[in-house]
Order: sequence, then C-alpha cells, then structure tokens
Amino acid sequence: MAGRARPQPQPQPHSPSASTRRRERWLVVLGVALHAVYMLSIFDIYFKSPIVHGMAPEPPRFSAPPAKRLVLLVADGLRADKFFEPDERGRYRAPFLRGVIEEKGRWGVSHARPPTESRPGHVAIIAGFYEDPSAVTKGWKANPVEFDSVFNQSRHIISFGSPDIVPIFCSSLPHSTWGTYPHEYEDFATDASFLDHWSFDQFQGLLNRSFEDAKLRQLLLQDKLVIFLHLLGCDTNGHAHRPYSNIYLNNVKVVDQIAESMYNLMESYFNDNQTAYVFTADHGMSDKGYTCGSAMPAEFCWKLTYALFEIKQEMKQSSSLYFKPFKPLANYSLVLDQIEDLISAKDYENAMKHSEELRSMALAGLHYFQTYDWFMLMTTITLGYIGWMVNLILHVLQSYTSFPANLQKRTQVYAKNTSVKVYIVGCFIMGFSSIILLLEKSPLLYHAYLFMTIFLWTRIVQNFEFIKAVWRELSNMPFKYTMNLLNISVIALFILEFLVMSFFDRKLYTWCFLILGILASSCVAIFIQASSALAVYVWLSCWFLSLFTLMPAEIPENNNLVIFSGALIILTAMASRWMATNNNNFWLYLTRANKRDPQFSKLFFVQVVFVAISSIMVWISTSHRSQNKQLHPLHQMINWLIAGFAMVLPLFSPSSVLSRLTSIFLGFAPPFLLLSIGYEAVFYSAFAMVLMGWIFVESANLYCSEQNGSARRSSIVEGSIFGYDERCLQLSDLRIPLLFTILFNVAFFGTGNFASIASFEISSVYRFITIFSPFLMAALLIFKLFIPFMLVICTFSAITKVVRIPRLGCYFLVILLSDVMTIHFFFLVRNTGSWMEIGNSISHFGIVSAQVVFVLLLFALTNIFTKDIEVSSRQLSSRKVM
Repeated sequence: MAGRARPQPQPQPHSPSASTRRRERWLVVLGVALHAVYMLSIFDIYFKSPIVHGMAPEPPRFSAPPAKRLVLLVADGLRADKFFEPDERGRYRAPFLRGVIEEKGRWGVSHARPPTESRPGHVAIIAGFYEDPSAVTKGWKANPVEFDSVFNQSRHIISFGSPDIVPIFCSSLPHSTWGTYPHEYEDFATDASFLDHWSFDQFQGLLNRSFEDAKLRQLLLQDKLVIFLHLLGCDTNGHAHRPYSNIYLNNVKVVDQIAESMYNLMESYFNDNQTAYVFTADHGMSDKGYTCGSAMPAEFCWKLTYALFEIKQEMKQSSSLYFKPFKPLANYSLVLDQIEDLISAKDYENAMKHSEELRSMALAGLHYFQTYDWFMLMTTITLGYIGWMVNLILHVLQSYTSFPANLQKRTQVYAKNTSVKVYIVGCFIMGFSSIILLLEKSPLLYHAYLFMTIFLWTRIVQNFEFIKAVWRELSNMPFKYTMNLLNISVIALFILEFLVMSFFDRKLYTWCFLILGILASSCVAIFIQASSALAVYVWLSCWFLSLFTLMPAEIPENNNLVIFSGALIILTAMASRWMATNNNNFWLYLTRANKRDPQFSKLFFVQVVFVAISSIMVWISTSHRSQNKQLHPLHQMINWLIAGFAMVLPLFSPSSVLSRLTSIFLGFAPPFLLLSIGYEAVFYSAFAMVLMGWIFVESANLYCSEQNGSARRSSIVEGSIFGYDERCLQLSDLRIPLLFTILFNVAFFGTGNFASIASFEISSVYRFITIFSPFLMAALLIFKLFIPFMLVICTFSAITKVVRIPRLGCYFLVILLSDVMTIHFFFLVRNTGSWMEIGNSISHFGIVSAQVVFVLLLFALTNIFTKDIEVSSRQLSSRKVM
C-alpha cells in the first residue's frame, strides 16, 4: 500500500563464490589432516617404547638348571574361582591339579594388571613383564612380540593352539615347531572344548612320530626345550555360554584331564624327572580377573633398571642441543661403589636398602628421559588445537553470520595486501624450527606437529584486521547482548565439561534428561499454550530415555525384551505416522508438511512386517542357541535379507519431515533388533521418541518466533546460501549443535561404554554368524553402534531445514564444540594402569578427535535419506492453534 513504510533491507550473508566453496573444501581437508596428525601425537608423548634393544644377555646365576624342558599349559579365560571351588556335589572340577596342589606342587593366585585381551596376559607369562604400552597401537593378531622371552632363549619351542595366539610368539622364531587349527573351528554355537583336545592330540601325534623319525627324537631329547599348549576352550565357551554355564564348567574338567594326560605322556616318554610343568591362565572371564604373573629377583631388578637408565641418558644426550641431565643420579657411580662395599662387608640389609633406593631413582630417571620432550610437544599440540578452533570461528563469522558487507570487503582487502608478508614470515619460522628439529634428530612427525601449528597461527595473523573489526563490533554492542554472549559461552563450556565427565560415569545422562525433560516441556508449554499434550509427550520421552543410563553397561541377555521391543517400535512408528498424516492445520505446521501424506501406505505396512519378522527371527535364533544347535542356513539368509532390504525402503517414503524420519526409524529397526540381546532394543524406541520431541521443540520455538515477528527481522534470505532458503546463523542457534553433541554422545552411552565394547557379547552377532570371524563380527558390532548415530544425524539434518540454517555451518560448530572436549581428553590420556584404563583413555581422545571425519562420513551416508526432505513454509494464525 502507498501509505505503508517501506521495510529496510536486512543484512544477508554474501552468496558463496567458487573461492568460498573451494576454501571450505580445503578447510575440511585441513581439519581431517590436522586431527589425523595430532591424534598420532599421543603415541610420541605417552607411548614411546621404553624397551632398549641391543643389550647384552644377562647370564643365568646357576650352573646347572633344575630342568631340561618346560611344559607350559595356558587355559585361556579360566576363572580362578571356578577352578578352585567344588561343584554342587562337593567334588572338585580339577581333581588332578588339586592333587598336585596338595601333595607335590607349588601354587598360588597372582594379582596383576587386568588386561582386556589375551596378548598381554601371554606376554606376562612368557616374557615376565607387562607388555610395552606402545603395543596398544599395533594390535595383537599376527604381530610378533619385539622383546626377549623364554621362547627366544630356548633351544627349541613346540606349540599348538589358537591361530590368534601361537603365531605371535612362534612365527618369527626359526627354532620353533608349531601348528594351529583353522578359524572355522571356533564356532560359538557349539562346545569349544574340542579345541583343547585338538592341541593335545597334535602334540601326542608329534611324540608318536618321533619313534620313526630319528631327527625329531634327537630334537626332543635336547635341553632348553619348551612345549606350549594354548587351550582356548574355556575362553570361547565363556564368551558364548557364560562362565556359569555347564559347558564352561565342564571345560574346566577337560583342561584338568589334558593336564593329567600331558603329565603322564611326558613322564612315560622321557622318564628322567627333568621336566618342569606350569599350568596357568592368561586372564579370567567376565569379571576381568587376571590369574597370571611373573617376578624376578630383587638384585637383578635394580641392575637391569640402572642399565636401561644409563642407555636412555646416553641416547638423549647425544641428540640434544641443550641437554638437561637427571640430577638425582648425577653421582650414581658413588652409590654403586657404596653398595659394592656394603656387599663386601656382608651388610646385606643396608645393601638391599640402598639397592631399592637406587632402583627407584633409576626408574624415575628412565621416566624423565622417556618424557623429555613432553613439554614441547604438549605445548605445540595444544596451541595447534586452539589455532584450529580460532580458524573455525573466523570462518563461521565470515561465511554464515550477518556482519556488515562493508566490514567483509574492507578486511578482505587488508588480508590480500598482507597475506604475502605474513606467509613469508610463517615460512621463515617453519624453516628455522625445521633446522632445530633436524639438529636434535627429532622424528619426522615432530616437524608435522610444529608445521601444522605454525600454519594455523599464520592464517590467524592474516585475519588480524577482521579480528579487530569483530572486536570493535562486539564492543559497540549493547551491554545486554554482551552478557547474553557471555552467558551462552559459559553454559556451552559447562555442557561440554559435563559431556567429558559422562565418559567416565554414564549415569550423569540420567540427571541430564530429567532436567532436560522439564526444561523442554516447559518451553513447549510456553510457546504453544493450547497444546499441553505435546508438552507432556516431550517430558515423558526425556524421562523414559533417562532410565537407560541407570542400567548396567554390560547388557544382560534378555531376548524376551528384544522381542517385546519389536512391538514397541511398531507402536512408536504408528503414533509418529498418525502425527505425520493428521490433516489438522496444527499438526501440518508442527511437522512442517506441505500436504497430508497417505495415512498407512503399502510401504509403511511392509516396513512394519519386516520389524515383526525380525522379532520372530530373534525368538527362533534364541531357541536354537539354547539347544546348542548351529544357526540354520535358511534362518541366517532370512536375517541377512531382512536387514539389507529394510535399510533401502526409506528411500521410497514420502519426503515430508516426519514421514521420512519415521521410515528411516523403521528401516534401521530390523538390523538393530537382530543385533540386540537386551534392553538396548527398547532404548532404540526411547531414543527415537526424544529425537521426534526435539523436532517438536524446534517447531514450537519457530512458531513462537513467527508470532513475535523475530523470524522476519532476523534475515531469512530470499536467495540462498547453498541451494536452500537459509538465513544467517544467530547466537541462539548454538543450541542446535549443543543438543546434537549431547544426543550424539547419548547414542553411544545410552546402552554402554568403552569397556562394554571391549567385552561385547558374542551372542549379539549370533543371528548373522556363529563361526569365529573377527573382522565380520567387528563390522557387525560397529554397524550396530552406527545406527543410533545415523538417527541423530538424520534428525539434525531435518532440523536445519526446519529452522532454515546452513547445515555446513552447523557442522563446523559441532567440530568446534568437539575440539573443546578433545583438548581436555588430550591431557587425560594415560600410559599407566591396566590395559583397559589405558585403552579407554586412548579411545576417549581418539573418538572425540575423529569426529571431524566421523560426523562428516555419517553426514554423507545419511544424506542419501535426507537430501530430498521437503519443509513447508506455512504459517499458523496466532488467534487459533488447535
């Protein structure tokens, strides 16, 4: 109308040029490279191998050994309590070994570090010390040990057993005779005690062949012979059937019978009373008990430790420009002379005391040189992460916010004029640093760490004029806006620190969702006062989800719960489908649908049938397993087909927000059910309810904004940023990346933690495979973990379309938030304690650091399902909501 005032043009983000798109691609590549390189830094800082090669062998301190040969029997996964306790009839399960304990043998239960895998346990038995922590970076299958052991010092080693253990100790030894059974023998659906019989039968056959083979018999009659049988039955049966099952308890009797047969066989063959026997276990079962260990004489310990300290000092001194010695051992030669004098004077008590003090100082010196470069490396990496985060903030401010266009142009001109000079100075600093590192003979990765950090801060200096301009803008903002910025920053940091703490105590999420349920439902009730039912739904869904982090991380098997959850998934999908297809204007607005979808289409019916069939297949597979039967090939094929086809069907669903998300929820339900063993199947529905509630909360917030007119004033772009009608990012939009980060973590911690992954139930993959196949089993486990993550990202993508904000800008904010946590976890990495504690600390840092790749990969995968989601721009009358 002629009399109406003409609206002022609102600030808009500049349209992305080809250079902007190219800059964003390079920023993503830089982020991937930076996190990959910096992730390796923990192995230079925390996990440098303390093992020194090239030392002279320490000769034995006795002339004649007490035995000519050693028989080592390792019952993998044998629990100490099941070995010692009597059965229900009062009889001991291992009568032969019990007799050895009571009559003629030495026995005990050693308490050492609890490993999570078989390799560290066997290293402790065979090598006599806890494995080098740097070995966690290499894996343990088909990776030979790189240090001295009893096997190395033997004249010949004969070994039979598992293909996962025997080769790592014997494959690189020329003086070894060994054999393993095929991986296919490790069938979790059957009684695995026959694997133990196989190992014994192979050795017995070798002895029988020696009567016809003179060369073999001559080899067996030599001294320094080691015979190692790895008995895997208890471990396999314990994982598959639990250590309380009759199959596991019977396997304890089997290993006792093998021990007796081995003793009788050796005594009858050699008949010289020159055989030493050791029976032990590498670890326990379920409770992470550790039933093996080793020790050395105290005098040998301090001599060895001192030798290692001296070599480390010489190595570091030869490569450092400015060497700082370990002061407590500056006069170590005087201490050694004093100890020798005390020994000569037969003052053994004081000699031992001084020896222990020297040993402690030598260990401290070894640690000092082991961590000599810590300060430099940790400072470099920390500055690098901070530099990366500042670069992300600058990019988001330049590309996705509504800073005035003249500010952008002015700072771009300055950046072009100064970029050459800044990069020349940066290159000079890089070159100087490289020369220093070369003179120090530092590893190549040290150069990469330093170059990356210098490059990032060079980019920051290049944008110095823009940073000054942003600071001026913030200084001119009203005090209320400044306080709002400060409050949001503090809340964001509090939430991120809360998430860091949740990695150690998942029960914190219970409090999180109890509080979040109240806050979110209150917001919905305030935004849409006429819809109390919606507020109640949001409240109940959050409180329902809060229950799962109170449950044990190691999921107890309850297949009835899995079957029941199939019905819950169907009911949840039907409720969601009803909301998506309701013809009421309010529901059409809330679900952001352009038109009413068909209520119960053929596709929806097919997906529901697939979920029902999956529940039935869970019941059938469980009944077969309870009867110790193998999985029927037909059932196995049905499970694979249902899981595969179900994930394709969402591509053909309606493109409205809730209809597509409901179809995705149903599409991933069959594989998730078939991989579930307990309450995690119910978690799947509860999690989906909360994600649906998140959409409703954002729609309610958008409704409130539209009624207040702020959506119009906040610059909805009539053009496009990246192909959609999108607006600039605002400070309040930070809630979306924050909520995404919370839900992304709940997707993992809702049903477990890192320790529960390390000890996952074999039965969770039983419906797809029973033959031991570590790669396929690991792939199925990882895929199961991926499914909740994919639901979160699909919902996140839909919400960015609902509120019309750039998804890539939100991705950069998610990475920014994740890197705040990454820095925290960087300082929490451990290289002491149990392997589980060490592994968990690495996993925490690695997984959070890898989110730059992980989230991007999941965005690419889920984009197949979400790229064509359509969002309505309809508005609702302020006078009538329902």
